[in-house]
Amino acid sequence: MTEAAAPQSTRLAILVPFAIVTLIWGSTWIVIRDQIGIVPPSWSVSYRFLIGGAAMFAYAAFRRERVMLDARGWAFATAVAVLQFCLNFNLVYRAEEHITSGLVAVVFALLLVPNAVLGRIFLGQQLGRQLLIGSGVAMAGVALLFAHEAQVDPNGPGEALIGVAITMAGVLAASVANILQGTQTAKRYPMISTLAVAMLIGAAIDAAVAWTLTGPPVIELRAGYLLGLVYLGVVASAIAFTLYFGVLRIIGTAKAAYSSVIVPVIAMLLSTLFEGYRWSPLAAAGAALAMGGLVIALRASRPAR
Repeated sequence: MTEAAAPQSTRLAILVPFAIVTLIWGSTWIVIRDQIGIVPPSWSVSYRFLIGGAAMFAYAAFRRERVMLDARGWAFATAVAVLQFCLNFNLVYRAEEHITSGLVAVVFALLLVPNAVLGRIFLGQQLGRQLLIGSGVAMAGVALLFAHEAQVDPNGPGEALIGVAITMAGVLAASVANILQGTQTAKRYPMISTLAVAMLIGAAIDAAVAWTLTGPPVIELRAGYLLGLVYLGVVASAIAFTLYFGVLRIIGTAKAAYSSVIVPVIAMLLSTLFEGYRWSPLAAAGAALAMGGLVIALRASRPAR
């Protein structure tokens, strides 16, 4: 059964969590920017996933879902921890020290490309014509958004290149972690408790990296910072990753990555409401193309394997 022919309840089971994840992650860029300052990025990342992992373990206990990992499962959880919860987020936080959060969000939209390519190579997921057309339209929109953000970035071309390079490294790490979630190995283990283990392993690695690079733990007791940590740990990590990886296993890595295409549009809309962001014709055209590409691609059938 193709997705287009699926019952309404099945389509909603995909679209509702997809929309929730996109809205959540679209809001995180403003929160992450507020985290940059007194606390070194690696410590902020470590605190985030310590909170996220604890929340996921609490949810797993509520569901009576036990940790059932053999040696292969621990290796899988560790790989996800290193790629998704250590490399990806440390690189993203550091990129925001060089470029604006808007530009980081736009560059991260390129996650669609490695997800599609690696999904084809390692998972055998076919890239149908409709998905390719939608991807092309969306990437044109991303290019316009990138051009707009590059024009308004106050840090200069040198800093911009450094920030973009760091972000792209984070994109590649996240993409490989996405591919791991699409494998049969991932489906052998309960997702909630396995992700909880991965987050806590990631938090431990992040703490080791932070201590090595910046010294002992640093915490900011400002209410905005602490509330931001709770939001990023519980909502943007525990809840969002559970929903995202669940959708990814159904619709494939390429289509799931469309959340990253829409995230910068959501971020710009929120910036309009809370920061007085002003839309240029270039940004509006880019957002329209990104949304149009999403509609085209998500109407394609599920990936053949």
